[in-house]
Amino acid sequence: MKKYIISSLFLVITTDVFSQNITLQKAKKSALENNNQLKNSSLQVEEAKAFKKEAQTNYYPKVSAMAFGMKAINPLLELNMEGGNLPVYDGNPAHLLTATQFAYMPGINMSLLNQLAGGAVTLLQPIYTGNKIKTANQLADINLEVKKKQEELSNKEILHKTEKEYLQVLSLYEKENTLTGYEDFLDKLYKEVQNAVKSGVAIKNDLLKVTVKRSELKLKRTQLENGIVLSKKQLCQTSGIPYNDDLVFENQLSVFNPPESYYISEEEAVKNRLEYQMLEKSVEASQLQIELKKGDSRPSVNVGLSGFYLDPLTKSMDGSFNGMAFAGVTVPISNWWEDKHKINQLKTKETIAENVLKENTGLLKLQIDKAWRDLQEAYKSISLNEETLLQATENTRVNQQSYKNGLSQMSDLLEARAQVNDTQEKLIDSKIKYQEAVSYYLLVTGR
Repeated sequence: MKKYIISSLFLVITTDVFSQNITLQKAKKSALENNNQLKNSSLQVEEAKAFKKEAQTNYYPKVSAMAFGMKAINPLLELNMEGGNLPVYDGNPAHLLTATQFAYMPGINMSLLNQLAGGAVTLLQPIYTGNKIKTANQLADINLEVKKKQEELSNKEILHKTEKEYLQVLSLYEKENTLTGYEDFLDKLYKEVQNAVKSGVAIKNDLLKVTVKRSELKLKRTQLENGIVLSKKQLCQTSGIPYNDDLVFENQLSVFNPPESYYISEEEAVKNRLEYQMLEKSVEASQLQIELKKGDSRPSVNVGLSGFYLDPLTKSMDGSFNGMAFAGVTVPISNWWEDKHKINQLKTKETIAENVLKENTGLLKLQIDKAWRDLQEAYKSISLNEETLLQATENTRVNQQSYKNGLSQMSDLLEARAQVNDTQEKLIDSKIKYQEAVSYYLLVTGR
């Protein structure tokens, strides 16, 4: 009984999970949460944040500690003094040069610094580094901004890709529905012609033509079913939704706003583009690279504190502590000419970055203009295909009536109905293309 309850519960949970309805919004949300490319973009932002924090530490003092010990093969300092008699001064200045008393001083042989141990702690605070620390932090800020924009751009591109793949699934489902209507028409026609042949009203060749057309549609259905499975798997791969044959996709092809509701001027659109903003940051970064290199030719000022301990490791001498405060100024001289040439190289790179910005600004405008024209063209194609479908449907109705009255042939009727199906598929394609064009236009205008 317990096994039955557990199995039933598992079946309910499994059915609920894998029979879920998938909307475009759900697919996009899942893509933002699960897409591996977006995960890497987020990690790159975290890396840039860590790099920025690393650059900020250069404002703070540097503290270092050192410990050492040594034992020399030979003493580093040796003292050798011969012994002898030393005159003893009795306090009378008259006897200073003619002393009558003497004290014996033995010879001295001393070896020093044969072994030594010590340690030191030093704090160094940069006061001025030729603006190098400030400039490096500005570059770190730009790097973080660029990584964030790259992440945002990746998000938009993945959302556009997800929508395009979702629309592809809907397109195939719509074509499958259209094919079902075509099959129903042929099934009904087959029965009518079969009865007509039995009654001697129609010839058997008409029945064979309908049979051939039904066989063609069976192959087309197989192709559509395979296409649906592959397109669903592709969408699941992009969005991170677990694939299952029971996934249901909601149709969202009913509302179509006109192109004018999405229009935005090229100048405004270009400034919205993340690619344009990143190119601007590239120019700014090249300018900061020049400033950073100039810092190598400027003096630097540092102050610090140091405390140290020395122990000669002998019984006769004890270790001692000491400390000091210090300041230093470093002025680079010999590298001045080398730095000058390097700065000229960086200025050239700055000019190149500015030219790249100008060139790509023009290309972005062309891309926006083309996307706008494609959007208008896709919208017009919907109305044109709708008009064509009305005409093709009416043509089929007329041919069907004429065939029943013996005024037209079966091939004319089948051709007319095939034209209806083709027009229906073109209408589906035009609707899908328009929604894709809307999505792409929003993408290339920075929205």
